[in-house]
Amino acid sequence: MRIKLFGKKRKMAEENKMIVEPKVREFICTTAHPTGCYENVKRQIAYVKDKGTIEGPKRVLVIGASTGYGLASRITAAFACQASTIGVMFEKPSNGKRTATPGWYNTVAFEKEAEKNGLYAKSINGDAFSLEVKEQVVEMIKEDLGQVDMVIYSLAAPRRTTADGTVWASSLKTTGEAFTEKSLDLRNNTIVTKTVEPAKDGELEGTIKVMGGEDWMDWMDTLHGAGVLSENAVTVAYSYIGPKLTYPIYYDGTIGQAKRHLTKTAEKINEKYSDIRAYISVNKALVTQASAAIPIVPLYFAILYKVMKVQGTHEGCIEQISRLFHEKLFVEKPITDEQGRIRMDDWELSDEVQDKVMECWKNVTTENVAELSDIDGYWQDFYQMFGFHLDGVDYAKDVDLEVAIPSLEKFIEDHSE
Repeated sequence: MRIKLFGKKRKMAEENKMIVEPKVREFICTTAHPTGCYENVKRQIAYVKDKGTIEGPKRVLVIGASTGYGLASRITAAFACQASTIGVMFEKPSNGKRTATPGWYNTVAFEKEAEKNGLYAKSINGDAFSLEVKEQVVEMIKEDLGQVDMVIYSLAAPRRTTADGTVWASSLKTTGEAFTEKSLDLRNNTIVTKTVEPAKDGELEGTIKVMGGEDWMDWMDTLHGAGVLSENAVTVAYSYIGPKLTYPIYYDGTIGQAKRHLTKTAEKINEKYSDIRAYISVNKALVTQASAAIPIVPLYFAILYKVMKVQGTHEGCIEQISRLFHEKLFVEKPITDEQGRIRMDDWELSDEVQDKVMECWKNVTTENVAELSDIDGYWQDFYQMFGFHLDGVDYAKDVDLEVAIPSLEKFIEDHSE
C-alpha cells in the first residue's frame, strides 16, 4: 500500500526532552503536553469502559479522529463496541523545540491503549478532503478489514482544496445585517461588545464548500463505489444548532448555512443509497478548538456550563458520544426528530436550562462573570484539550516531545529502504 505521510521519519539520536508549558494567544494554544494528552485519552477510555459494552459496529472509520467529538467517537467505538478503527487526521509531529499538535499526541495514546486491549487501530495522517487520502483509506480497508460498518464524519477545517485545485475558505459571518452582542474577552476574562460583520461576496459559498456536506458525500460515494461499506452501514456527521441567542452568528450565519447543507446531505445519502443509513447528530455546545474561535459563543458556553453543572446535566465530548451510542443510535429504532436528526442537544435546549441561561446573560458583567458563569470550567476544558491542567500529571518534569504514532511508525519502518 502506498501511503504518503505528513511528517518524515527522523532519527531519534538524542531525546528531545523539555518542560512544556501552555502558550496561549487569545483562543489558540500553541503547545501541547504529550503526557497530559495521554492522560486525557486514558480518562475518556475509562469513562467508556465504565459504561459497559453495547452491540454496535465492529469496523469503524472516523474522519477527523484526533480531537473533540471525532476522538470521542473513536474511543467509544473501540472500547464500547470492541470495534477495529481507522482514523483519518491532519496533525503535525513535533519539530525541534516545537511540540506536536494535541491530536498527534491523542492518537499516540489511543493507538497504544487500543493495542493493550487487543484492538486493531491504524491512522492515516493527511488532508481528508483530498482524493489521495480517500484512496489510501479504501486500500487500507480492503487490505485489513474488508469493509466498514460505520463512518463518522467529524471534520472542522478553515479551508478546503477541491479536485479542480480551487482553494475555498470558511468564514464566520452573518448572512444579513451585522450582529453586535456581549462577548467574553478571553485575554482577560472581561465582558466586551463584539460585532460580527455580514458575509461578503463568495464567503457564504466558501463556507458551505468547506463546512457543508459536499465532502461527506464524496467520501460516501468513494467508499460505496469501492465496495468497502457493509450492508446497512451507518454514517453520522456532527452538527450544532444552538439557542436563539446565537442564531445570527451561527444557525442563520455562514456556518449555520453550511450545517444546513450538511443536514440536506444526509437526506441525499439516504435517497441515493438504500443500503446506507445516514444521520446528523446535533451536539451540545462544548469548548473545542473550533468553537473557541467564535465571538460571543465562549460567554454563552461559560454560562451554559454553570447552569447545566448546577442541574447535573453537563456533558463533555466523551459523555455526549457515549450517550449517543448507548441511548440514541444503537437501539432498536434510532431516536430522531421530525427532520431525522439525532438531538444530543436536547438537555442544552430545554426550557429550564435556556430560561436560566438568558437570565444570567442579561445580568452578566465583568464584575460578576465569575459568579454567573463557569469561567474556570471553560478554561479548564480549553487547557485540557492541549493536555494541560490535568490532575496527576507532573508538569514540572521534562517530557519527550518526539513521540511516534505506532501505526505510522510501523508503516515507515516496513517501507523504508
